[in-house]
Amino acid sequence: MSFVVQKFGGTSVASVDHIENVARKIMAARERGDQVAAVVSAMGDQTDRLDSLAKEVGFNGEGSRREIDVLLSSGEQVTMAVLSMVLMKLGCPAKSFTGRQAGILTDSSHTRARIQSIDTEALRSSLDRGEVPVVAGFQGIDDAGDITTFGRGGSDTTAVALAAVLGADECQIFTDVEGVYTTDPRAVDTARLMEQVTFEEMLELASLGSRVLHSRAVEFASKYQVPLRVLSTFEDGPGTLITKEDSNMEQPIISGIAFTRDEAKLTVLGVEDVPGIAWKILGPISEANIEVDMILQNVAADNTTDFTFTVSREDYEEAMDILGKVANDIHAREVTGDNKIAKLSMVGVGMRSHAGVASKMFEVLAEKSINIQMISTSEIKVSVVIGEEYIELATRALHSAFDLEEQGIKS
Repeated sequence: MSFVVQKFGGTSVASVDHIENVARKIMAARERGDQVAAVVSAMGDQTDRLDSLAKEVGFNGEGSRREIDVLLSSGEQVTMAVLSMVLMKLGCPAKSFTGRQAGILTDSSHTRARIQSIDTEALRSSLDRGEVPVVAGFQGIDDAGDITTFGRGGSDTTAVALAAVLGADECQIFTDVEGVYTTDPRAVDTARLMEQVTFEEMLELASLGSRVLHSRAVEFASKYQVPLRVLSTFEDGPGTLITKEDSNMEQPIISGIAFTRDEAKLTVLGVEDVPGIAWKILGPISEANIEVDMILQNVAADNTTDFTFTVSREDYEEAMDILGKVANDIHAREVTGDNKIAKLSMVGVGMRSHAGVASKMFEVLAEKSINIQMISTSEIKVSVVIGEEYIELATRALHSAFDLEEQGIKS
C-alpha cells in the first residue's frame, strides 16, 4: 500500500460538481489500495475575490497584513469543508483541517509566511482511523496563534511539506494542465509535455515564471526528496514526474523555457562607487520584504555607478517609493523605473556539458531584433530581461531554434 498526498488547485475545485469529481479521484486511489491525504486551494477565483475586497477597503496601515491573512485563508476553509462533506456523502470517511488544526507552525511574516514545523499528531490519528484528512492549503499559524498565509501558490507548499513530514511515497499536484510542458502551450502550440524533469530544473522553471508549481514547494520536495507528480484533474494520463537527477537519464541540452510578465526594473543613476553602496540601496528594499531578482551594476569613467535590479511587478510602486527616499541619502542623480518588462529563461541540466547555449540564444534574439536589457546565467539557466511586448515572439523563436518540440527526456 502506498501513501500519497493529493493537492487540488482552484480550477479543480471551482464548483460542487468539480469537487465531486475530485472526491471520486480520491476514492479511486483508495480503491487501488492507497492511503490518501488531500490538500485543497480556494474554489476557482475565490482568492481573487477576497483580495479585491481587501483592496476595496484600501487600508494598508499597521495590522492590515494580519487581517488580510484572516480574510484570504477563509477561501481554503470553505473548500476543505465542502470536499469533506462530499466524500462522506459518497461513503468515504473524511475530516477537514485548517492549517492550525493540521499543526502547521509558521513565522509571523503575514501574507508571505514560511513553515517552521509541523505537528503531525492530528493528521496521523485521522489516517489511522481510515479517514481522508482534507487540509486547507496556503495557511498556518504563528507563535502568537495568528493565522498566516504563504502567498500565491502556497497550497503546493502545504502539500509537499505534509508529504515530507508524513513520509508520503509521492505528492501529486492536480491542476488544469496535463503536466509540465517545455514552455507555455498558450504561447507556443508545439510545446511538448515532459515525462520527467529534475528537481533542479523544476525549481528554476518554477522560480522563473512557470505557473505549474510554486517554487517553494519544489524546494521542499528537493530538500526532503519527495517525488512530485503534476497531473490533470480533468484528463487521465501519467503527468510529469519531478524527481532527483538520474545518471542514467539522457538529458536534452535545454529542457524548458519559462517566462514571466510579472517583472519590473528599477535603476539608481549616478551614485558614488564606494564599498557598501549596494547595501544602502538594497537594505531598505529587503527590510520591506521585497524580493530582488536580477542585479546589474555599471561603473562609469567618473567613478559613479548605475545600479539596476528587478522586483515583482506588484512590488514596483513600493520599491520606487523606498528608492525615492534612499536616493537623497546616497546623493543619487536620479531613480528610474520600468514596469513593462518581461523575463525569459532557458533551463536545462544538459547545459553543464554543452558550450554556446547563451551565444545561440543571443543570436536568435538578435535575428528577431529583440533588445536584451539584462542577462543572468548559472550552470543550468540563462535568463534575459526584454520588453514585455516581445515575450511570445522570443519564446516561439527559441523553442524552435533549440528543437524543444522534438527533444525528449528518456528514462
